[in-house]
Amino acid sequence: MIRLLLLTVGLVSCFNAWSSDREVVYIDSIAVTGNKQTLSEIILREMSIQEGDTILLEELPQKITWSEQMIMNTGLFNRAQISYRAWKGETNEVQLLVTVEEMWYLYPIPVFELADRNFNVWWVDQKRSLDRTNYGVDFAHINLTGRKDKLKGSVKYGYTRKYALSYSMPYLNKAQTLGAFAGVGYWRNREINYRTTDSRQQFFRSEEGFIYERFTGEAGITFRPQLQSYHDLELSFTQKRIGDEIALDLNPDYLLDGRHRIRYFALRYNYFHENRDVAPYPWEGSFCYGSLLKEGLGLFGERSGLTLFTGYGKYIPWGERWSLGLVMRTKLSIIRSRQPYQDNRGLGFSGHTMRGWEYYVIDGMDMAMGKSSLRFRFAEYNFNFGKLMPISQLRRMPIKLNLSLNNDLGYVNSPYARPDNPHSNRLLWGGGIGLDIVLYYDKVIQIQYSLNDLMEKGLFLHLSMNI
Repeated sequence: MIRLLLLTVGLVSCFNAWSSDREVVYIDSIAVTGNKQTLSEIILREMSIQEGDTILLEELPQKITWSEQMIMNTGLFNRAQISYRAWKGETNEVQLLVTVEEMWYLYPIPVFELADRNFNVWWVDQKRSLDRTNYGVDFAHINLTGRKDKLKGSVKYGYTRKYALSYSMPYLNKAQTLGAFAGVGYWRNREINYRTTDSRQQFFRSEEGFIYERFTGEAGITFRPQLQSYHDLELSFTQKRIGDEIALDLNPDYLLDGRHRIRYFALRYNYFHENRDVAPYPWEGSFCYGSLLKEGLGLFGERSGLTLFTGYGKYIPWGERWSLGLVMRTKLSIIRSRQPYQDNRGLGFSGHTMRGWEYYVIDGMDMAMGKSSLRFRFAEYNFNFGKLMPISQLRRMPIKLNLSLNNDLGYVNSPYARPDNPHSNRLLWGGGIGLDIVLYYDKVIQIQYSLNDLMEKGLFLHLSMNI
């Protein structure tokens, strides 16, 4: 015991002597400038450096870079830079200055959009039909009170009638760890995807009235104890109605047991860990998430599902121009009984997509997929619209052009698969080359030439506005 005590004391003394030789700095103050709408405390919340911190000098540049990235990942700014405002050499007291350039936060956008899952399905399978488009207005204010709170509304007509409204407030308490959100939406259609055949959606259209209606309401709380970790708990209610043509004739399994209506409450827990440099288009870092969804809480007895979703991504830079992105996503249905048709999605929806398989929907209870992209940045520009752009926040548009080499693998497990859907329960491959165009900070256009293991190939377009 005495030997152990002496050894411990010796190690502590050596560590203190070693650490005393390492220079430290004291963060005396942090000022913020350039923020006209966003409150300063919202910006300071994203930083790993705070007033009063004592930091090793060798770690300070890395912490500054990481803090700049976290500020940018709020989606509120076109630019964020942390510089030294003053440095007292005799005491190593440092004053920092955070300079931001705010984005345009208000988006009342006239909408003309495709109703199909992607551009190629509309262009090829649906023969560019204007009947499969929506028009209306999307409204979004992504920083309503300067606290990163988002108010979104949508009114659409055409293929889908949609009315939706949502609001989220990420910071409710002084410590800025608790938030809340709520939303409500109503959709109805004259046409419905009632079945999958040969892994392609089959549609039925009623000329007599609306054949599909859906109402949802949700509310929840968020918890962010650390800068990179997010938790949220959501309670929702869903009601769906379909026409008798679907429930009785075309697909009695659409809502199961020939139902024309289903109602259920659901409880969902989400965890997300964010460590990417640029979340909409990462070049370096990682992320992981897990989501557990319980559909049907026993109040109506019409729905019972329990599903686990997971994902992990790693982005590895090589020098300044190369980066390798690796992403894996999974879905596991813990309750193994047959699920309603619309809730039995494997690949083709909700981010679970593979390159070269854009035309296909592969149904199943379980899914695993891995995606890789080797990217080369061959050009960067800063385009200035000047006075031609009346919105000052949008006048300067950074553009990054990247080439990508893509390779995807996936597998969908479907215990209830029908013979006319041959692409489940086997390994799937897709890949190809692409051009990725990143506008501003978070608007991404991807033009990809892809093929799959069926030796089908084509040019595919993907667009992400991140509003």
